[in-house]
Amino acid sequence: MTGPERAVVLIVDDEPAVADSYAAHVRDNYDVRTAYGGEQALSKLDEAVDVVLLDRRMPDLVGDEVLETVRERGLECRVAMVTAVDADFDIVDMEFDDYVVKPVTGEELLDTVDRLLRCADYERALREYYRVTRTCVALRAAKGTAELADSDEFRRLEDRRAELRASLSTAAESLADDDFEALFRDLEQ
Repeated sequence: MTGPERAVVLIVDDEPAVADSYAAHVRDNYDVRTAYGGEQALSKLDEAVDVVLLDRRMPDLVGDEVLETVRERGLECRVAMVTAVDADFDIVDMEFDDYVVKPVTGEELLDTVDRLLRCADYERALREYYRVTRTCVALRAAKGTAELADSDEFRRLEDRRAELRASLSTAAESLADDDFEALFRDLEQ
């Protein structure tokens, strides 16, 4: 999440002590909502939520079903399964963004949320870059070179495209470094 607004993190766990502990770890950096079950999570889930830390095993509505509902609603939040359930082949078709096995430290929670927010920012910038690029292409096809050269709007559009390309390149390098470091750390375990 960019800008002055703090990202909203929804923490979902049927054990209130666990959910509250997670909330305490991320509260200094993010606005936090807690839910002590799947049904309650769905009632607290809206467009303002940026990241969901979601337990899989809950008695009222399992995390897998909550995740499925999040995706069906078309919400753009990132979802990390934070669970005591070790990964198995049943996760292959699940549309989560990260899978973290308990026990989890406060630092791991913050790292997970930070990484998911960086990915979300990158995807937003990539969509804008694509839109701006398609606009440039359409204008080049419709207008003459001289008309484009005289257009302040087109120059601003091309400047924005160059800014986005540079920021995407830098962000991609950062994401790749962070993700590869985390990936190799996880694989070495």
